[in-house]
Amino acid sequence: MKNDKTPWNSLGLLIGVVVAIISLAQGRLRTGLLIAVFALWGIWMAAFLLSPHIKHYRRTRARRQQAEKRQREENAPPELFRLTETDGSLAEQLLLRHVNHRISAYLRSAYPDLTWEWCGKKPEKIILQGGVGRIRVFGVPDFDHADIRIDQQANISCDMLKTVPLNTAGGQEPAEDKVPPNKQPVDPQVWYEVQGRKVLEALVADLNSRGHSRMVLHENGDVCVTENKAEAAKEHLANFPEKVYWDRLVQVFERNGLAAEVTAAGIQISW
Repeated sequence: MKNDKTPWNSLGLLIGVVVAIISLAQGRLRTGLLIAVFALWGIWMAAFLLSPHIKHYRRTRARRQQAEKRQREENAPPELFRLTETDGSLAEQLLLRHVNHRISAYLRSAYPDLTWEWCGKKPEKIILQGGVGRIRVFGVPDFDHADIRIDQQANISCDMLKTVPLNTAGGQEPAEDKVPPNKQPVDPQVWYEVQGRKVLEALVADLNSRGHSRMVLHENGDVCVTENKAEAAKEHLANFPEKVYWDRLVQVFERNGLAAEVTAAGIQISW
């Protein structure tokens, strides 16, 4: 059976208890019991009167905490940039591009038109552990390479180099790479999603970090940039669509955030 706890009921109960104490107790015992009863009744009344305010405070605090949690979640960075211990490859790519920008700024302070590329594979190891990495530079009349030193304090220094390949010194011309004929898809959108997107997005990010601002996609699938006033192939796109599909392919590029136009040389992409 549920008790109806109201001030009037508690007052009636208090009067009954007081009458009982006065009737049954004598002397100091009566006084002590009366003090204890009135103290307990006072505490109960205070708790009863304050209970609505306490509940309101708790509800308000809970709503405020939920609102703060939602705000933190809304302001949290996208999942792409939440790097965890398992995202080692992504973290290394971001670090490499950051250092590439620093190297570009360092070199362009002396050679404003310079572009460059790493000579060796896995430059991330040099960046993480410190050491010397060789790069090839373009747009510098007196040099064609440079040694980049990175120490454990992330300081960068550079020694400019001029190298002469042995076959060039002996008058021999290096053999040009032979690129097999490309096979053309029917749907440019399907080609981009299946084969082109991953290659082009990674290449744009890498070239941008090394000072380039455009590249040209040739009909045979070669992706070229200008270095020392000459074109240099940086990638090859398998099954690159033939010219009849280029207008549609440009639209595909633009829908995916790449500025593209058809030129006499091929499709030029700039950023």
